Amino acid sequence: MPEGPVAGAVNGAAAGPDKRSSRAGRNLVAAIGVGVGLGVVILASLLLERHFFYGVIAVAAAVGTWELAGALRRASGITVALPVLLVGGQAMVWLSWPFGVHGLVAGFGLTALAGMIWRMRQGADGYLRDVGATLFSAAYVPLFATFAALLVLPVDGVGRVLTFMICVVASDVGGYAAGVLAGRHPMAPTVSPKKSWEGFAGSVIAGIVAGSLSAVLLLHSHWWIGAITGALLVVIATLGDLCESLVKRDLGIKDMGTMLPGHGGLMDRLDSMLPAAFVAWLVLRIALPVG
Repeated sequence: MPEGPVAGAVNGAAAGPDKRSSRAGRNLVAAIGVGVGLGVVILASLLLERHFFYGVIAVAAAVGTWELAGALRRASGITVALPVLLVGGQAMVWLSWPFGVHGLVAGFGLTALAGMIWRMRQGADGYLRDVGATLFSAAYVPLFATFAALLVLPVDGVGRVLTFMICVVASDVGGYAAGVLAGRHPMAPTVSPKKSWEGFAGSVIAGIVAGSLSAVLLLHSHWWIGAITGALLVVIATLGDLCESLVKRDLGIKDMGTMLPGHGGLMDRLDSMLPAAFVAWLVLRIALPVG
């Protein structure tokens, strides 16, 4: 993604003849349509019954894990314990509903242990590589994703989730707009050539404004709490985006998958949101204690 989740819809090669494509080479109309569709699903789950959001996160964690495992296998021959990850990922998500962070930690610990044991049957060759990839996958996708689910559990959970989502999307939109209009100085040219410092500044401004408004209107809290939350989420979302770019460059691939037109795979949408979910949960837990 050039400047965040939405900007990821336009990351890639130079534009082709299709005028609907961004100058980065993706079909921008399809990308926006998919982004809106995903947003509608999330919003509907929150407004109908906020705990339905747990189902959305469970599906996203499973699909993201499957995509990441497939990319590792195809690009580098790394074999993760996919059955363990899929079952363990669901355990992390659903155990966190009744047991909170304790359930999440228990699910992650069991997944890590089972992954180490599962790989034993294939012998010592590549053991550390495959187990390391399994633990990375468990932490990167279902562990981080579950923190997004934990946001919805408090009474004001809908506001917490929306604050998180709005800040990340605002960061994305602000960064993309500023990057396209004024981007001149690359932020990390060897990792993500499309990302610029001007775009990052646009992300920070948009994130702070979105966070401030969300804190006041959705969480009935102080604007400055939202401003800090928004700024932190922009920084973490940007770093998360760069981390996934490094993973894809290391594997020599452009996208993690192909299931979303204009976006690549679901993981290409979740890259910045996954680490940001943890930070959103942590910051809001400290700023607005529950119980």
